Amino acid sequence: MKNRDQIEEKYKWDLSNYFTSVEKWEEEFNKTKPLYEKLTTYEGRLNDDSVLLECLNLEKEINERVGRLIVYISLKTKEDGKNSFYQNKYNILEKYLSDVAPSVAYISSEINEFSNERLNDLAGDERFEDFNIMLKNVIKNKPHMLGKSEEKLLAMLGNSLGGSEQVFDMLDSVDLKFDDAVDINGNKHELNHATYSVFVQSDDKVLRESAFKNFNGAYGKLNYTVWANYLNNIKTDCTLAKVRQFESAFNEALFAEDVDGRVYKTLVEQVTNNINVFYRYFELKRKALGLSEIFNFDMNAKLKTKNTKEFSYDEAFAEVVKALNILGEDYIEVLNSAKQNRWIDVMPNENKDTGAFSWGAYGANPVVMLNFDGTINSVFTLAHELGHMMHTYYSDKNNSSTKAGYEIFVAEVASTVNEMLLARKLMGKAIDKQEKLFYVDYLLNTCYATICRQTMFAEFEYKMHNAYENGDDVTAEAMNNAYVELAQKYFGNNVQLADEIKYEWSRIPHFYNSFYVYKYATGLISALAICNKIYNNESGAVEAYKAFLCLGGTKPPVELLKVAGVDLNNKNTFENAFEFISEILDEFEKLL
Repeated sequence: MKNRDQIEEKYKWDLSNYFTSVEKWEEEFNKTKPLYEKLTTYEGRLNDDSVLLECLNLEKEINERVGRLIVYISLKTKEDGKNSFYQNKYNILEKYLSDVAPSVAYISSEINEFSNERLNDLAGDERFEDFNIMLKNVIKNKPHMLGKSEEKLLAMLGNSLGGSEQVFDMLDSVDLKFDDAVDINGNKHELNHATYSVFVQSDDKVLRESAFKNFNGAYGKLNYTVWANYLNNIKTDCTLAKVRQFESAFNEALFAEDVDGRVYKTLVEQVTNNINVFYRYFELKRKALGLSEIFNFDMNAKLKTKNTKEFSYDEAFAEVVKALNILGEDYIEVLNSAKQNRWIDVMPNENKDTGAFSWGAYGANPVVMLNFDGTINSVFTLAHELGHMMHTYYSDKNNSSTKAGYEIFVAEVASTVNEMLLARKLMGKAIDKQEKLFYVDYLLNTCYATICRQTMFAEFEYKMHNAYENGDDVTAEAMNNAYVELAQKYFGNNVQLADEIKYEWSRIPHFYNSFYVYKYATGLISALAICNKIYNNESGAVEAYKAFLCLGGTKPPVELLKVAGVDLNNKNTFENAFEFISEILDEFEKLL
């Protein structure tokens, strides 16, 4: 794999809208420090409305500056995990923010002491328009706020309580090494995060099996280390929930996003009730692959069709743009600008962060990190991350920084809308049965991976948090066994499970962002509903969807989705998704 300096400049992101150099970053860092000192001078004086407004505006300015500081230096560490120079800068910033947090924790504590009447009056005052949602949330959060000294103590502890994710990230992206995967002819292939996704899609069953066993087996060799790290993450979640007087970590997570727990429970219930839809897909996939029996590691295998096209980055981008033309000229104009102005870091390099993501800070353009490998998978990944990018772009453009940030619950909607629009476009323009079969299978596999698999992940982390809170067994063996039991439920009796599947939970990075994964499933279910409206030329569907993108965090997430025409409180929304998948399965069977 190439080193960072061997990658062509046009494939690297340009972060100059953040800072043109690390020296400029340090200059901004030093300019921001005195603002924190000024912010401490308002302590004890927030009962005066004019002082309160001045304080909140200064805090807003600081948060915008710090956002750019954090994102820039974090992105530099993602380019090369072994570059200690940027890692050191990140650590210095993180420590500083941790050190100053207690000195400004008074703001939330003093505002929390306001009467609900005053808070409502302030929220209705046009001078406080940028802060009205925050003020209303204070009323909602009051039962879970602590006293001034306790909040200060929690702020001091904040940095030391969040280390599990960083430990996993370093182990996962830098330290962990894998045995080579071996193909049917005995040839060895280097196995890493980038090649794993390619190998498990191979039409060589031996290579798929070897890749799965060696990849997951590597985590198995560190089973107790990863388990201890993840258990520490669970303990932190549950302890902080108890401190905040929540019944459970799960309740705290949903409360924070203003999402009713019924949405999660409806998802699990509906996937369980409709699990036969996925069992049917597994059986049809077995027949399509010509296998006498199918294993879990066969699910991502590409069918032996004529579609083996490799894409250049330019070709991939062009395909995505064609599929998204339906969303209007303004949408496409921003996409083209992102490519031209290098908002995207395209190619893999040695020690680069694995996978793909989109991120950004208010006041600078959002960016995308890819590890593009030329496969159709990477084309869909590009579409997915550009969806995240566009959501952030529209939210930032149409809202103040205090309202632009949208909750994680809706974060996976725009990304999966892009994917679904691309899948339908490619299916529609397929030139023959073989090509159409390829894309139908891709769409079905996406539904399996995002709805079925992510719901399985969601059940796992829910069970593990519950087990810890109830004083039940949460040993490494208990976690392994719990994961296997869930895999048996979600794969059914006709899919064989490799023994190494018991370690699969230990390689899922999103488990360190607790109760995140179920939102992939609700995101795709929402995206299917939105795409159906757009493809059926429903009046105002595109406009409603873009209105949703522009609203940022101005409404609770379930209410935001209603703007786009999706109601997750209605079981029909879930049922309609499974009906759509069943229709695609009919097409799959017909093509076979």
